Amino acid sequence: MSETLREVYGEAAIKARVAELGREVSAAYAGRDVVLVGVLKGALPFMADLLRALDFCPTLDFVRVASYGGGTAPGELRFLMDIETDIAGRDVLLVEDIVDTGRTLAYLLTMLSRRNPASLKVCTFLDKPYRREADVAVDFVGFSAPPVFLVGYGMDIGERLRRLRGVYELVR
Repeated sequence: MSETLREVYGEAAIKARVAELGREVSAAYAGRDVVLVGVLKGALPFMADLLRALDFCPTLDFVRVASYGGGTAPGELRFLMDIETDIAGRDVLLVEDIVDTGRTLAYLLTMLSRRNPASLKVCTFLDKPYRREADVAVDFVGFSAPPVFLVGYGMDIGERLRRLRGVYELVR
């Protein structure tokens, strides 16, 4: 399948913003015992770059939740993989690729908060607050996303286009 893509955020802008986020997150968690929990699969490139931008060494873990299937609209939420780390009494930073309706994030925050972390915050690469259906707080934001379907830098359509180093609008 051939797609038409329009660049929204290029590789240089992404690198610069992730470096800034690394400084912000490092300052917020100075001297703390932090667990980064990445939401697979989309957050993987962002989390890897964010990790390299931090000035501390957090514990890493992952959850996997599916909400888009192969399409471009959020559907039924499916929980596929849980974390292995005991987060009780530890600071947890949930790392997302994009927060859209907030339904997935609300589910994950509820699930993780039941495990008694010292704190639970969210860092997302892209944010679409105008699409919220769930009342969720996002503590660290890379970019505000335009109202279009985005691919690249971990985000996909039908498991394709994740490998792109920039973020692109999928033009239909």
